Amino acid sequence: MNIAEPADHLQTVGEIVRALRALDLKPVLVGGMALVVLGSRRVTRDFDFVIARPGDRLGPTLDLFYDREFELVSRLTEAGDVTSTIASRKVAAIRLRLDAPASAYFFNVQTGLRIDLLFDFPIAAATLAEHATRTRIRTHLFDIASEVDLLRLKKIARAARSAPGDAEDIAFLESLLRQFAARVARRDDERMRPPQGSSMLPIVK
Repeated sequence: MNIAEPADHLQTVGEIVRALRALDLKPVLVGGMALVVLGSRRVTRDFDFVIARPGDRLGPTLDLFYDREFELVSRLTEAGDVTSTIASRKVAAIRLRLDAPASAYFFNVQTGLRIDLLFDFPIAAATLAEHATRTRIRTHLFDIASEVDLLRLKKIARAARSAPGDAEDIAFLESLLRQFAARVARRDDERMRPPQGSSMLPIVK
């Protein structure tokens, strides 16, 4: 599986996912990168994960980012570009506890890698994890949200913001689901067919 991300980016993200999983935060890959894994030609460099709300695990969650030189994003442009981050993890913890946001973005200024966390939003991480597919990308394991859940998330996002790529993403996911339904229908049809040489005539007693 080829993903247009530098190997060191994937290594870093894989380590973070493993650490989030160890904290029982149930990270599930969603957004553009999940679509890329499924075969979309979408161009993206960000990783989006729905995780459980950290609660008393907020400190360790921040540590695993700040220890890797990521900082909490404090300001974005309308286009979504990072313009300001919080260098102090203590200040970041206070900010997250006070604001209790639905999501938090982390950015590594040196590498340009951004990882977005959505806290049980807009669908709980546990719910997404139930339907997710665990996929190995190189040496790392990722739980990829199901096509059905990704479509739900995209429709929710489109209703809230109507970004230019949403319609294309929705069309891609709907196409995948139609293809899946067609494969299931063909498989069921093949199962219903009698073996060659057998007779479907009723047995008369």
